[in-house]
Amino acid sequence: MQTSFSPVIPAGRKLRVVGDVHGDANAFAFAAATDRFIVQLGDLTDYGPDSPGALQIMFRVIDEGRGLFLLGNHDYKLARALQGQPVHIGPALAATIGQLNKALRERTVTEIARAPSWLIHKRLVFVHGGFHTAMLTEPSPLGLRRPEGPIARALFGEPTGRMQADGFPERSLRWVDRIPAGLTVYCGHDQRSMDGRPYVRRGAAGGRAIFLDTGAGKGGHLSWIDLG
Repeated sequence: MQTSFSPVIPAGRKLRVVGDVHGDANAFAFAAATDRFIVQLGDLTDYGPDSPGALQIMFRVIDEGRGLFLLGNHDYKLARALQGQPVHIGPALAATIGQLNKALRERTVTEIARAPSWLIHKRLVFVHGGFHTAMLTEPSPLGLRRPEGPIARALFGEPTGRMQADGFPERSLRWVDRIPAGLTVYCGHDQRSMDGRPYVRRGAAGGRAIFLDTGAGKGGHLSWIDLG
């Protein structure tokens, strides 16, 4: 196991950007079978049948120096729950916690606590939930901090304050219009695709967002994109 870890994309490496896994370890194993450097966009666990397997694959990738994952809202909530902090534990999270042994719980908290909330690489932004212009000038903080400002945007996108018919918060995509021209944001969090392919949305300022959550662990499938 590595004794130290820096959440940086190595220069010159070809990339594989992987969307929300949500416990679909079988599909994640296929995505991880590459010599490309893996950037996983967060939400490794919950809903799917094998959250421990998904975590173990990600940790093996980290140990081998082949990739990293970003902090997603499900990862953040899992780590807080494992630390005994007061969080609402629904059926999906309860199932995940029940599948983790002591050693995997400890490793999970360690890795989630040092996962970046966003990463900038050339003219690319990698983030779980949504883009904030402060991400272009502020380094991503590490540690399980209170989610506010750009951290809240990274984890949760841009909630409208309303609830959808399915019981989940409604989230606006107004932040896409603030992506500068020439910049591409790769994110997950919301299953925006209507045809099983990653959803691409262009913003008013000339940038674009590519949503890679295509429903893995929730009746859909896992998507990834190779860059370089």
